Amino acid sequence: MVSFNQQPLAGAVHIRLVGLGKQYPGRERTVHALRDINLEIRRGEVFGIIGRSGAGKSSLLRSLNRLEQPSNGQVLIDGEDIAGYDTAQLARQRQRTGMIFQHFNLMSVKTVGENIGLPLKLAGIGRAERERRVSEMLQLVGLEDKRDAFPAQLSGGQKQRVGIARALVLQPDLLLCDEATSALDPQSTQSILALLRDINRRLNLTIVLITHEMEVIRELCDRVVVLEAGEVVEQGEVWRVFGCPCHEVTRTLLRTLHPGGAHDLAPASAGDWLLDLHYTGARGQAPELSAISAALGYPTHLVQANIERIQGRILGRLRVRVEAPEQVCAQVLQQARTVADSVERVAARA
Repeated sequence: MVSFNQQPLAGAVHIRLVGLGKQYPGRERTVHALRDINLEIRRGEVFGIIGRSGAGKSSLLRSLNRLEQPSNGQVLIDGEDIAGYDTAQLARQRQRTGMIFQHFNLMSVKTVGENIGLPLKLAGIGRAERERRVSEMLQLVGLEDKRDAFPAQLSGGQKQRVGIARALVLQPDLLLCDEATSALDPQSTQSILALLRDINRRLNLTIVLITHEMEVIRELCDRVVVLEAGEVVEQGEVWRVFGCPCHEVTRTLLRTLHPGGAHDLAPASAGDWLLDLHYTGARGQAPELSAISAALGYPTHLVQANIERIQGRILGRLRVRVEAPEQVCAQVLQQARTVADSVERVAARA
């Protein structure tokens, strides 16, 4: 059984970024890809990085193994600043850092086994040990029967499994994922997410990923940071950021989870009106229509529901139609706040 990364410091700070900045010289002006980034990533967690195109996600991820050299600030891994590492120190650090890519980056002329074993060969590890570790990785990713196949004979999901096995074969304690599921169909994406989740739990592996797929963050990550124009605009546990996004950029990104949006449905009669009941996970409340109707004290009908569970917390919104006279509106709103985290009255569309 693979167990190369059992650390006693699970939950301790693994990576700390202090005042991290990255600038690129331009013809007319300097481009600031990253500005004063301050973050902590805990050992053994799955940490997501999101943002719009050009927000600095790739620059931040690539700073963690110095594929991008920071212009200023510190990248502290286990307390050591890798920004100042020389070539030999950096080579050793990169052996402890695996990376998987959107388009797999496999060598087409080499078999699956040879692709996985290549980092071991480059590291000077002997044939017998290489064979043992390759077999171990093939078992981990469920490709024991594909050892002698070539990449062209594999599906997209299988290619990414090879990429994951190759990234883990040097037994790293950090795995960086650069849009690892973006080139995959939905079924393969779910399979890869399940594999990464299993690897994270079994190996106590810290995973840092960038993605434009909010579903990946929702299903895989423990915490998330939102970047905009190279700056951190929001960060926290996934349920908290998704349940009550504070920044407009975050709200824009999260709309992709529910592209249909809300429909302003008109009440059935002139005496009825609409309420949106919001659940952010903050108080751990779960929507129950019978309890809502009892609390409001008037007949209440479900119009629309958009509810999901993230990290064990209920998040989302219920839109309900209330049969109540206008003069009790303030009272009903007050009662509604006892059964939801926040409440707003919705203007019905004519």
